[in-house]
Amino acid sequence: MKTRLILAAAATLALAACSQKTGDATADAANSAMNDAAADTNAAIDASDNAAYAASPGLHDAGNAIGNAADATGNALTAAGNSVDNATH
Repeated sequence: MKTRLILAAAATLALAACSQKTGDATADAANSAMNDAAADTNAAIDASDNAAYAASPGLHDAGNAIGNAADATGNALTAAGNSVDNATH
């Protein structure tokens, strides 16, 4: 994509030395390259958005599982502490 942009910029700079017809053709090619680059960028952004959206429920579920495991661990430690306390009194 960067290569297209560099080539398009170089082609645009060369327009001053070209005939009008050649200059128009070069400008059209540069515009086409820029449009392709913009379309590719938009497609990449859309794909990233879709991937993040698709991963969201799984990440939410994983967070809940971690929270539940932490709660269970805390409850087990509390119960163990109570057992030790009861055994020593």
